[in-house]
Formats: sequence, C-alpha cells, structure tokens
Amino acid sequence: MKNLDVITIGRSSVDLYGAQVGGRLEDMASFNKYIGGSPTNMATGTARLGLKSGLITRVGDEHMGRFIREELARHGVDTRGVVTDNERLTALVLLGIRDQEQFPLIFYRENCADMALCEDDIDPDFIASAKAVVATGTHLSHPQTEAAVLKALKLARESGGQTALDIDYRPNLWGLSGHGDGENRFIASDKVTAKLQSTLHLFDLIVGTEEEFHIAGGTTDTVQALKNVRKVSGATLVCKRGPMGATAFEGEIPDALDDGVSGPGFPIEVFNVLGAGDGFMSGLLTGWIRGEDWVTSLTYANACGAFAVSRHGCTPAYPSWAELQFFLKRGVKTKALRKDPELEQIHWATNRHTSHGGDWSTMRVFAFDHRIQLEQMADEAGVAHDKIGDFKNLCLDAANNVANGQSGYGILCDSRLGRDALYRAAGSGLWIGHPVEWPASRPLTLEPEIGPDFGGLSEWPVEHVVKVLCFYHPDDTEEMKAEQEGVLKRLFTASRRNNLEMLLEVIPSKVGPVDDDTTAVIIRRMYEIGVYPDWWKLEPLTTQEAWSKACAAITENDPNTRGIVILGLDAPEDQLAASFAEAAAFDLVKGFAVGRTIFADSARKWLAGNLSNDEAVADMTNRFERLCRIWDDARAKAQSTERQGISA
Repeated sequence: MKNLDVITIGRSSVDLYGAQVGGRLEDMASFNKYIGGSPTNMATGTARLGLKSGLITRVGDEHMGRFIREELARHGVDTRGVVTDNERLTALVLLGIRDQEQFPLIFYRENCADMALCEDDIDPDFIASAKAVVATGTHLSHPQTEAAVLKALKLARESGGQTALDIDYRPNLWGLSGHGDGENRFIASDKVTAKLQSTLHLFDLIVGTEEEFHIAGGTTDTVQALKNVRKVSGATLVCKRGPMGATAFEGEIPDALDDGVSGPGFPIEVFNVLGAGDGFMSGLLTGWIRGEDWVTSLTYANACGAFAVSRHGCTPAYPSWAELQFFLKRGVKTKALRKDPELEQIHWATNRHTSHGGDWSTMRVFAFDHRIQLEQMADEAGVAHDKIGDFKNLCLDAANNVANGQSGYGILCDSRLGRDALYRAAGSGLWIGHPVEWPASRPLTLEPEIGPDFGGLSEWPVEHVVKVLCFYHPDDTEEMKAEQEGVLKRLFTASRRNNLEMLLEVIPSKVGPVDDDTTAVIIRRMYEIGVYPDWWKLEPLTTQEAWSKACAAITENDPNTRGIVILGLDAPEDQLAASFAEAAAFDLVKGFAVGRTIFADSARKWLAGNLSNDEAVADMTNRFERLCRIWDDARAKAQSTERQGISA
C-alpha cells in the first residue's frame, strides 16, 4: 500500500532571511526564521497542496533541529525519515533580498547534520510506502550522501515507485567556489557533469533551470544540453525558463525549446527568486503524482513559482490547494501578489499552522486575563497587586491539570500582571490568548507595552494569539466608531505583520441595547473595514436567530475562520450551561473562554489568606473540569440531534 504520495531526500536547514529589503546582507538588522533546503521546501510545499509527503534528512539534536521537526509536523509532513544527529549541528543559511537581481546568501554547512545522511538512514519500508521519491543534486556531491540517495532510488524503483531529480545546482556546495559565492548558480565542471550523468538513468522525471541542464548536459547550449541528457536518460525533462515559464520534453528533444509542452505563465512582479524553484517543483510534483497531463502540471508549477517569487521567504510563500485553485480561477489582479488583499487573506487563512500543533476544533479556554477585577479583589483583601501574578500561576496549574497534555484546551492571560504564567505556558501545548486592550477602555486603547506604533507585538512568541476586547455598538457615534475602528485596523495589520493570530471580542450589550441583529451587524462592519479575525469571542446570544445571523455574517465573509468562543461575563454555572446548549447547535462555535465563573471564589479567598495554593488549584481545577464536561455534553447532544434529524 502506497500511503504516501512523495518522499523527498536531502538538504534540511534553517533559513535566516533578512527582514530588510533593498540593502546589503552586511546591513541586515534582523532576520525571519523559516525552514529551508530544497527537499524540505518541497515536502512542505506539496503537503500544502494536499499531497501526503515525507522527508528523509538529518537534523541536529538542538533547538534548530527541533524547530525543523515541529514545522514539518505542523505542515503535515511525515517525519519518520528525519534522523536526529547527536554529533552535528543543523545547517543554517543566511539570505537577503538586495534587489530584483541580487539575492545574497551564505550556507553554513560545514560538517552539518544533513550531509551525514548515510545508507543506514534509508528505511526500505518507508521508501516502499511512497508513490514517488524525489532527490536533489546536492546530495550527489559526497560519496556518503550519494550512497544514501542511490539506495533510496533503487528501493523506490523496486517497489514500483516513481523517481524524480531536482538538479538543484549550487556550485559552492560542490566545492567549486568560496563561502561568499552562495548566490552563484553556474560554474562549468566536467567532474560535476560526469557525476550527474552517472545517475540520470535512475529517474523518471528530471527538472532544472537552463543553467542546471547546462551542468547536467555538459554544454551551455541549452538544446544540446537537453539532448545530451536524453542520451543517458529516458526521463521526462522539464526545463525552467524563468519568465518564459517551463517546457516539458517526454521523448526526443526538438531543435527549439518552444517545441516542447508548456503551460501558461503568469505576469507578476519578481520580488524574491530564492526558493522559487522549490515552489515550482511542489506544483509540478502535485500534478505529476496525481496523473495530470503536462499542461495542467506545468500550470500548477508556474503558478506556485509565481507565488514564491512574489513573497518573502521560501516555504512561507507557497500556496495551499485552495489558494492555488482560487488564483487559477480568478487570475492576477495586481502583479505584486503579496499586495493583493484578497489573495493574501486566503493565503494566511489556509496556510495557518494547525494552531501550533494543536487540534482546536474544540476550545475549552480558562480566561484569567482579568486585570481590573483582580486588582479590586486584591484591594479588598488589603494585599499588594504583586500577589496577582502568583495567583495567575495557580490558574495556569489548574488549566494544565485539566488539559493533561491534550489539545483543545487553552488560557487567556495578560503580561502586565500574569507575565510569569505566560512564560511558563510557552510550549506547553495550551492555546494561548494574550490581551492587548487597556481594561474597560472606550474608546479602545491598548496596554502601554504594545507601544504607539504597535511595535511591542514584535516581541511576542508566535504561539500567542492577539486578543482584543472592544466595546463596540452599531449605535455608537461616528466619532467613536472611527476612533475604535482605527485602532482595530492598525492592530490587525500589526498582528499579521508579526505572524500572530488575532481574536476579536465584542460585547455590545455593555454599551447599548441589543437584538438578534446587533452582533451580526458588528461582524459585517469589521469585515467591511478589512479586519479578518482568526477567532471571534462573543457574549452568549439569547436566541437561535441571533446565533444564525452571527454565524452567517462570519462564514459569508471568511469561510476559513477558526471559529467562535463564548465568553462568560461572570455568569453562574447553570446559566452558562443554558447558553452552551444554545450555542452548541452551531458548528462555528468551537467552545468557550470563561474566567470569573472558574476563579472568582478562589481568588477572593486566596488573596485574603483563607485558601492554600493547593486548595485554590483544586477548586479551580474542579470548576474548569465541570465547565468542560458541560460544553462537551452540549456539543454531543447537539450533534446527536442533528444526526437524528438527517436520518429522519
């Protein structure tokens, strides 16, 4: 059984991408961190397009190696072939965008982990599970890694799999130029040509740029180079021709490149060519493995390449299947694809991590981001506000007790009073919402730490979700609306710029009368002004009609939203149970984010010295656990009722 579509084999690195554009690499002041290396890029690129992908490589037993593993898992890539090397470091690459023509890069690959790949790392059963195995040229440059690649190719062919080569020629990775020459894409070498030609007969598909076929064919005459490759290989040859698209040659090589099979190109602005070939290959492999004709496969490839050259980074630029289909149907609206708001929204919403590894189809969130309320409780107890941070650590203990390492649980916690709890929660598997609003502000203002330019978000871990509460009402004055909407638009933009998800909480009932239309009107207005929250946090709506209208307002504008969580407003447990039962009938409502119903009683007693740490944690654990059961029961009952209705 071939339960994987493709396995790629070879380089795996961490790309440190200069965040500034238009300057020398020497002058880059900050860097964005992505996974990199052609096989790693292709594994994630094909996974985004819906293939079941795997990777064979090595990473170091350190933070960067774990980063690569976690990123691969978040994209759905099978990591059984990723070996942890206890002696070597994960490879690094420093890259920059100088201009449309220059893309400086430095490979840090001296004795790196992936170049220690060996035959023992190739599992025959893993290879046999894939429809295709894809190799890249760099790992043919060293006897040990070449042996591993050749073993994988042999096993793939023996088990009925297809094989493909991305020539991926980097002269300095073959020892032909110095460390500062990473940008160079071609140096003629009889030795490299001979090495490549000794393996080309093993492939069903060979892909490269004109320069890469020059090295494979031993001449800078592209047509003659292709003919030379054809002499030693019956593979389909796909030659990438930059802005002229790409051409496939299944049989005899014609005398003109235009006489091959081609797919349509896309007139877009070239922003960054780094990683474009891996994006192209991801699209091509998707069509090839699914049995599409070459025109269709090349269309996918050209479109994926267009996305890649239009955005910052390599893997972050590649499209999802839904995004690719949308683009092919709608076409190019602006040549700078990264500046197309509609396309960028789909890109973001369909390529988000599975919320940093978790399954958030159900949301059970303990909200202890309260500041004013806990400060008032501390004042009543006559204790310093410093004690609040200690109490929030107890809240986190309760949340962890209930979650017990499972997905679907989370917290809301602030950094002004709950900083230590936030630090402790990092990497715990909990969903983490982090508030930014100044408590009770209207018009909306933010915590000072966010800064007047909202630059404070740049310091946040990417697993934090920006949570903002806005007391917004359709009957607000135009001045009030304009001021609050201005803050929300800037916050939304800053969140996206920093790759942070956003949760928008609206409570209109606190500032005006509400009916079945109120919340839906607010939701539609947010989308009108260009604010697309990943999450919505809504007060319990009192009728099915109100819920129907609110859900419709969201799905009509953003079918890829994460969903809705219900807030508690310090309601007693029985009232929350009733509101859960009402909301659970709507699939878009994923769960709850409740606070004072869980912690208020314990907080008062603990701050007053009438409850021990263990007793406070036990009480909040029990209350949170009960609310989780109430929600789960409400959802199960709603789903059962729906199934009965369908069967009837």
